[in-house]
Amino acid sequence: MGKKKEFTGKVISDKMQKTVVIRTMRLSKHPKYGKIVKRHNKFKAHNEGDLAKMGDTVLIRETRPLSKDKRFRVVKVVKKAAGGQPAVKEQEI
Repeated sequence: MGKKKEFTGKVISDKMQKTVVIRTMRLSKHPKYGKIVKRHNKFKAHNEGDLAKMGDTVLIRETRPLSKDKRFRVVKVVKKAAGGQPAVKEQEI
């Protein structure tokens, strides 16, 4: 059995139950022009026990398919988001 892929990224959505969406970024060289460009990928990861919240930086590892889109698990939270989620203001009627 080979080594499982690991990525570090930022949580951009935690609106699903036990699932977070992670955005990873990598730098790559443009094939023709040679300029360094940013490339982004989004992965859905299993978030058992609500470890990760919106804005956190997390480490995810490849696992067996857990659903149609989920192929990763949250291993650990590398860095907590500053201030957490903003407070929701109630609208006055």
